Amino acid sequence: MAKFLRESRVAKALSDRTAIYESHVRAFWNTSRYEESNKMIHSFGVADIRRVQDLKDSDDDTTIMSERLANGLWCRMGFNGHLNGKMTKKSFSKAYRYLLHCMVHSLSQRKGAYDEVPNYIMNIVTSLVLNKWYNISQVIFEYMKENCQDKGDRYIMYPRFIMMLIYDQLKDLPKNRDDIMDMRNITTETITRITKENDTKTK
Repeated sequence: MAKFLRESRVAKALSDRTAIYESHVRAFWNTSRYEESNKMIHSFGVADIRRVQDLKDSDDDTTIMSERLANGLWCRMGFNGHLNGKMTKKSFSKAYRYLLHCMVHSLSQRKGAYDEVPNYIMNIVTSLVLNKWYNISQVIFEYMKENCQDKGDRYIMYPRFIMMLIYDQLKDLPKNRDDIMDMRNITTETITRITKENDTKTK
């Protein structure tokens, strides 16, 4: 599974270890505004996300995955829950828990509930496993746009992706080691924990 991820079109988005400086990411979100006229947040658009993360998708790719196609794949992935209910990592066979764990932690826009696998993450997984084109860049941008338009407190969404975008345009940012955000990386202990549950056998 690790080899599959290394060779996938989300390899850079999953594995890039850009140092994240909290003050820069907070400044990005505190001053962000979506401009409908040019479909940009600050000076960043969908094309920038695509290029910086090397996602290899395009504006012509769909953001809606066939429900029938997705459901069929999930069943082949050993899913033992209800297709219309919440999907959690432990509901899938061991072979896919690591894949889902990586995808949720690296691509999810959430700040919690990491055991649950959102539908759009499952759509991305479906596109990768079945080698179908899917506009991941647009999906990420739509969640960024939604965060910009939130009238309440904005949280630090996609800190690593935001830092990658900022570095792409501003090379000489001030860097203070005390400002680096502590991000949890995947370790051997993590892999053991997420795969330790016994697979549910079909009777």
